[in-house]
Amino acid sequence: MRPRVKTIIAWALPLQIVLVKWIGSYPDLVEKYYSEGIYPPISSLLRILFGWIPFSMGDLMYLALSLLLARYLYRKWKSIKKKPLLLLKDLVVVLSIVYFLFHLLWGMNYYRQPITWKLGIEKKYHKEELSVFCQYLIERSNYYQLEITKNPGEPVKIPYTKKEIFKKTETGYDSLKQHYPFLEYNHSSIKSSLFVVPLSYMGYGGYLNPFSNEAQVNTGAPAYRMPTVSGHEVGHQLGYSAEDDTNFIGFLVTSKNEDPYFKYTAYSHALGYCLSDLKRLDPDLFEALVKNLHPGVKKNYKEVSDYWEQYENPLEPLFKSIFNAFLKVNNQKEGIESYNSVVGLLISYHEKYGF
Repeated sequence: MRPRVKTIIAWALPLQIVLVKWIGSYPDLVEKYYSEGIYPPISSLLRILFGWIPFSMGDLMYLALSLLLARYLYRKWKSIKKKPLLLLKDLVVVLSIVYFLFHLLWGMNYYRQPITWKLGIEKKYHKEELSVFCQYLIERSNYYQLEITKNPGEPVKIPYTKKEIFKKTETGYDSLKQHYPFLEYNHSSIKSSLFVVPLSYMGYGGYLNPFSNEAQVNTGAPAYRMPTVSGHEVGHQLGYSAEDDTNFIGFLVTSKNEDPYFKYTAYSHALGYCLSDLKRLDPDLFEALVKNLHPGVKKNYKEVSDYWEQYENPLEPLFKSIFNAFLKVNNQKEGIESYNSVVGLLISYHEKYGF
């Protein structure tokens, strides 16, 4: 690349940042012209291009870029030591290109209207509402656990393969679009990540690759979690970037699925978030309600907890801190805490529409 071209691309980075923040201050325009305008065909095209491939192209892209970076540093090390500003310029050029592609292909969704706007619900709730909702979720979780296992003390074992879970997630979206056409999902691209072990050490159940629009699922985690994670990541594919929004969409599509295993996963997973909030607000009430939960449900919770515990490491808080900063930079003021904001969405939706 010619030096003049590099200079132009490098100077484009701060201009892009200003432009994105300016456009992002008008969420109605982002919603209309990007999220409901140019993004859907871009997303569909990427899923058509990569969805049929049985492995993750996005993960391979990341691996290839990492190798190219290592090769660049190795070959240019002597000149870098002499002229370190050249390395800085090259890094800014790469960042400028990545920043442009990220926001064009997916990232502008961070500035769209939230799903609360779409459904006419809100996040605020009172402790009494949370308590009632927890009791409802306990009843639903116990019901499906007993229906599946016929034994209140036995944990639920998902009997499906990874591909079957992904296919059933698609089926769930087919049903959901009857009520919410804006959640229609075509050209499926849900895949097992090639980086299962690194994702586990970082504490992530999945992610969306914004450059290939592949929904990546950490299939090393217990299968019990996979239905809601798959639904969550497809929510990102459909253009919802906020983690509370996609947590809610993941619950909605999984709970609306006719499969009892999916329903159990949805209700028990939502219950986990709600009980966590209740424990913070009223520990005594939390302890009282948990006593009503079937031992089999508790064993499923322990299964998930044991899995993540084996991957705990000193760097995990750093990974979470980086992701927290990333979310805040991208218009998510609550950062990583936004995952738990799904509680308010669940309560508000249940009170307005029911499940």
